[in-house]
Amino acid sequence: MSDLQSLSKLLTEFRDKRDWTQFHSLKNLIISLHLETAELLELMQWKTDEEIAVLQSNMQFQQDLRDECADVLHYLLLIAEQNNIDLIAAAEEKIRRNEERYPVGLAYGSAKKYTSLG
Repeated sequence: MSDLQSLSKLLTEFRDKRDWTQFHSLKNLIISLHLETAELLELMQWKTDEEIAVLQSNMQFQQDLRDECADVLHYLLLIAEQNNIDLIAAAEEKIRRNEERYPVGLAYGSAKKYTSLG
């Protein structure tokens, strides 16, 4: 069992002990994921790259960043669990597809979308 599977099991046990599955429709989970990513974004709001670089050594900022990343991961795991998605396999597959879309010779040092390369 992977660490991701173990974490998903721990999370679903937490959820099930509280009878929260009833609230976890796909729509609600995706909305919640989006809200948590917005909280992650909020940590960056109105800050320059330089200010963020300084904040990265701040213990409270690091804790807030960890908490928001964990919340995002939790909802992503719940979405994947409900829809029988192996996140590791899906991520590996997506990397392989992106290797084809973004060949090094065309994409190196470029932020262009694959449809605009070449």
